[in-house]
Amino acid sequence: MICRLVRYLITLLSISSFSHRLTQQTRGMATEKQLFNQMQSTKNIQKITSSMKMVSAAKLKGDENRLAVAKPFNAWTTALCGEPISMEEATYDDLPQKTLLVPLTSDKGLCGGVNTFISRGVREAVKAVQNSGRECDIVVIGDKGRGQLRRVYGDMIKRSATEVQAPGTFTLAAALSAELVAAGAADYDAVVIMYNTYVNAAVYKQEYKIIKPFSGEGEDEPMMSYEFEPDTKSEILVDLYEYLLTSQLFHSFMDGAASEQSSRMAAMENASKNAGEMIESLSLQYNRARQARITTELIEIISGASALED
Repeated sequence: MICRLVRYLITLLSISSFSHRLTQQTRGMATEKQLFNQMQSTKNIQKITSSMKMVSAAKLKGDENRLAVAKPFNAWTTALCGEPISMEEATYDDLPQKTLLVPLTSDKGLCGGVNTFISRGVREAVKAVQNSGRECDIVVIGDKGRGQLRRVYGDMIKRSATEVQAPGTFTLAAALSAELVAAGAADYDAVVIMYNTYVNAAVYKQEYKIIKPFSGEGEDEPMMSYEFEPDTKSEILVDLYEYLLTSQLFHSFMDGAASEQSSRMAAMENASKNAGEMIESLSLQYNRARQARITTELIEIISGASALED
């Protein structure tokens, strides 16, 4: 009886030593409970990102319709301002001596690089302007753009507009245009609107528009081929300049909104895909940890049973 008890104790000590070595080997690795909790959290995130993708796809359809209406509405401005210029390889040599930069960004995140690309374009424009001895100030529209730019150009930001109504309307564009005028837009040689332009559901680009005020005398006097009645020409040109800003802002808003939704849809699709891959990896780790635990328990049971038989 005593010998049998001694053998049993020796078996328990060997099992304890094996378990201790196994614990040392797996130290630092997640337990079954931790892996299970991670799997459940990742699955919940995947549900959220999938839902956000579907919501963005539905909103994108409405933004595409609004953009299709805004394009012909804003077509008349091309004769006065020219075509928008791509920011991809821009040198910004066409900017005048004193410029007011107006970057259009969003108030919400989780939309890919739409805000980062605009902020990068602003930084490049400011650098090019300052290196050539010219001047510029910034009026930021959107909370994300303000957060990214005020850390570097806080002293250059004259005004900012956040919590902007979505989807944008012509009334909103008119209010923002009035803010630009109040900020002294007419005192600058040009107002430059920097925004994302929608190409299709998978592609968007960055462009900027140069809007110069109607000023000048002699040969530089604007619209000399037109007659103005009954008001004076200067008053009409002031009103026309504000309406030009409003129309350009409205079109840029519609373009930027469609770009934002397309980018958010792509970002949420990638996030859902990455979550799926992470769930597969966690499931594999969870199954291995579970199998190791079961194997250890079986070894303990078999060893104990064999010790009692002896």
